[in-house]
Amino acid sequence: MEKGKVLVHGGDWAGFEEAYGYRPLDFSANISPLGMPKGIQNAIIGSLADADRYPDPLCRSLTGEIAAFEAVAQDHILCGNGAADLLFRMVLSLRPQKALVPAPSFFEYEAALDTVMCGVKRYPLTEENGFKMDDGFIEAISGEISMVFLCQPNNPTGVTCGRAFLEKALAQCGQRGAVLVIDECFNGFLDRPQAHTMQGFLCDNPHLVILKSFTKLYAMAGVRLGYCLCSDEGLLEKMRCAGQPWAVSDMAQKAGVAALHEREYVQSVRELVRRERWWLMKCLSGLGFHVVPGEANYLLFCGPAGLERAMREKGILIRDCANYHGLGEGWYRVAVKSHEENMRLAEAFAAVLEEGGG
Repeated sequence: MEKGKVLVHGGDWAGFEEAYGYRPLDFSANISPLGMPKGIQNAIIGSLADADRYPDPLCRSLTGEIAAFEAVAQDHILCGNGAADLLFRMVLSLRPQKALVPAPSFFEYEAALDTVMCGVKRYPLTEENGFKMDDGFIEAISGEISMVFLCQPNNPTGVTCGRAFLEKALAQCGQRGAVLVIDECFNGFLDRPQAHTMQGFLCDNPHLVILKSFTKLYAMAGVRLGYCLCSDEGLLEKMRCAGQPWAVSDMAQKAGVAALHEREYVQSVRELVRRERWWLMKCLSGLGFHVVPGEANYLLFCGPAGLERAMREKGILIRDCANYHGLGEGWYRVAVKSHEENMRLAEAFAAVLEEGGG
């Protein structure tokens, strides 16, 4: 990688391949372990026949399918080039003066806020409290806060908030005049996704924005497709105008339509992740790592310093979480993958520890 080009996310398989000459086993990005479904692959291949045309800038077919899938009004949906695209569009549209963000949480929230020089108030989630949210966060939504971020489940901890907490946060934001942004990009991996989504509160709360993504659950990271839900149609129009009109390719739109019909696939992913998450949690604990009992398709744990570098030498990428606010050296995140891949990870960890690596 060229000097100065430091990536802050996981999934840098290209940098590894450039340095080592082969593709790694990537546990640093939290993608469905079952890979992209055939139905989506076929939709992408079929889209090539229309590649000579501009894509529909309004994503009409896709938003119609999403509306039926999410049971929301079609006018309350905006699609983008991944959830990150919509995040940046939203921040550029609203230009908040001060935002409240949990720490640790998804790195990109602050990156987007930095583009409009928004002040950031970080609410610390502590290891002693299992990185859980508490009512102190609600109290931190003061009059000076104009935007609040919650990740459900949180990234990188995998910890969820209870519905009662989310409702209190929504009510407090309404009273304070703040926009509540709930990132549900990993919601589909939860054992009971409907128990954690806030989509049923959209109509009565125009200050609520929900971010969703096809990236992780359907193994579509390279396709780039996400959407947001919000009953404030004025905000959605501002977000639409905050970027180029053809942000979502025809290929991505057709892939998204196909993905929403992959219900059996999604159920299989949830069952695999549920089973393998517990297996991997026990395995990592048995190796002496301190594991946070997350509920998503990834696990946060604390281990020896230098573990990410040692695993790289064995051809395996894990996410070094030292750059997350509220964590630091020795914290790592790994995806939950297939049993065979999880076994390879465990064996490599054991070898590194035996060699005195890390």
